[in-house]
Amino acid sequence: MGKLNPSLILPSVVNGGRSLSIFHSFSSSLNTIASHIESLSNNSMSVSENRKNVDRFVHVDDAMALFNKMIEKYPKPSIVEFTKLLAAIVRTKRYAVVVSMCRQMELFGVPHDVYSLSILINCFCQLGRIDFGLSVLGKMLRLGVQPNVVAFSTLINGLCKLSRFSQAVSLFDEMVEKGYQPNLISYNIILNGLCKTGDTDRAVRFLRMMEERGFEPNIVAYGTVIDCFCKKGLLKEALALFSKAKVNGNRPNIVIYNCLIHAMCNLGQQSEVTRLLNEMRGNSVSLNIVTYNILVNMYCKEGMISQAMDTVDRMRKQGIEPDVVTYSILVNAYCKDGMVSEARDVVDTMRKQGIEPDVVTYTALLDGYCLQNKMGKARKVFQLMVKKGCAPDIRSYSVLINGYCKAKRLDEAMELFHEISQTGPTPNTVIYNTLMQGMCQIGRVSAACEVLRVMLASGQVPNQVTCSILLDGFCKSGKLKEALKLFLAMRNSGLELNIIFYNILIDGVCKAGDIEVAKELFHELVVNGLKPTVYTYNTMINGLCKEGLPDEAYQLFRSMGDNDCLPDRISYNVMIGGFFRNSYTTKATDLLAEMVGKGFSANLCTSILYVDQLL
Repeated sequence: MGKLNPSLILPSVVNGGRSLSIFHSFSSSLNTIASHIESLSNNSMSVSENRKNVDRFVHVDDAMALFNKMIEKYPKPSIVEFTKLLAAIVRTKRYAVVVSMCRQMELFGVPHDVYSLSILINCFCQLGRIDFGLSVLGKMLRLGVQPNVVAFSTLINGLCKLSRFSQAVSLFDEMVEKGYQPNLISYNIILNGLCKTGDTDRAVRFLRMMEERGFEPNIVAYGTVIDCFCKKGLLKEALALFSKAKVNGNRPNIVIYNCLIHAMCNLGQQSEVTRLLNEMRGNSVSLNIVTYNILVNMYCKEGMISQAMDTVDRMRKQGIEPDVVTYSILVNAYCKDGMVSEARDVVDTMRKQGIEPDVVTYTALLDGYCLQNKMGKARKVFQLMVKKGCAPDIRSYSVLINGYCKAKRLDEAMELFHEISQTGPTPNTVIYNTLMQGMCQIGRVSAACEVLRVMLASGQVPNQVTCSILLDGFCKSGKLKEALKLFLAMRNSGLELNIIFYNILIDGVCKAGDIEVAKELFHELVVNGLKPTVYTYNTMINGLCKEGLPDEAYQLFRSMGDNDCLPDRISYNVMIGGFFRNSYTTKATDLLAEMVGKGFSANLCTSILYVDQLL
């Protein structure tokens, strides 16, 4: 394998494609780099300052003492001896210490080789300084040290860890172009990076390329892509690749089985889960706590709590004790079913087992009390959570704020909001939307707008839910002018206008009696390629009838089928009621007969109107 040409390799690895070579100024050796690393790490570079961690890092102190003896010795030990020492310290994850040692080696004239410089690259990558790692690669070439596949793989892995996948792939391709033969680790690193981006098609092609180059993918490679398929809900593709892995002689491990079982559970395929569990037993692959938790969660989501408890009993018989995840799943299931007292019993049980509830457990319990409108008990759980040292997360605050809003206790919801604004996690869009929804429901639209201003000032970006809440709030409070202004602002801002926005506004203007504006909006949504829903048609038909335009309403009613939106029971009742109110008795009676013939029944209002006509 020939040397890499420094003028050709990776001109655009750094700085997103700009032509900036990685081989720029290493003239200050490692001094500048080390000074940067010192600011990144809280780990001291000297033995004396590490005395407070002596119990934990006594072997590192010994290693540093040995290093000091080696560096002062004359003649100095070989680079092989130094490399052994550096590798030992790397295993303790004291990467900044290694950087400092490399700097001293440079200053004392100890010549680096490919192994010591690869260790240095790894340290920079672990510290999140891939730019320095790339510079070390340049240093290797300047010194005439031939980089090996380990050095390249380390850099590729560092780029992937920073989610710079396109640059990682570019470096991999460059390595292959220059004659360096990737090993299975290199391939798996790239494969993992591709899967993290969700590019399953490219990952499968990469697997195929590995085979073409003589590298049979191992179970780790197959498992990486299978997991990616499962997370995207592509179970059929995952199972096909799973079969291929087995045909190629790979023995599936518990990790792959858990991925597949989880995907099957999410899709409600219990029979397939049973089949896979039987296969695991046939292959002598034992279920672990992750497998059992997946199964418990599946039963709980299906409302089969008794089966979930049976599963917990089975796992205990296998010698596997439930963990905090198991208990949290059960607590959540009981709370969703309104069985909060049973959820409390689960929490008591886990405490007796020496397992403290975590933020997920407490939040599930909070949600249970909020769903029952027991806000006093919910608040006590929240206070207990804080008292136990379990810091509430944004989900915990969101659940409690939502509970207060649904109970129309907006003042307490705002108190909690101010609390997190000052001491808690940063409020997210969900919390802002929840507050605005609660305020709009009790007619405090101005207060909702004030929350929107706070949201904008905090840097949070309103989404479609935010806009629909405010639009609905304006319409229901009779502030059509403000609603239309908001709608216009949404349109001008480039926000994607969906049918929900049009439905809200059409309903508002129809109730306000402005049928011409409603007609314009209906026409606009059709022109924009949106498909009116049954609700859209029913709103328009009702509005036209109320404004004394039953013929237009009937024409719209009959056009529903042409737009693949067949009239429902409400459509017929609205149209018949409109005919009766506008004295179109014969048409109303005929349409009533048609409705009954289609299997729909008249509602109370239509029945009263019909009886009135008979009388």
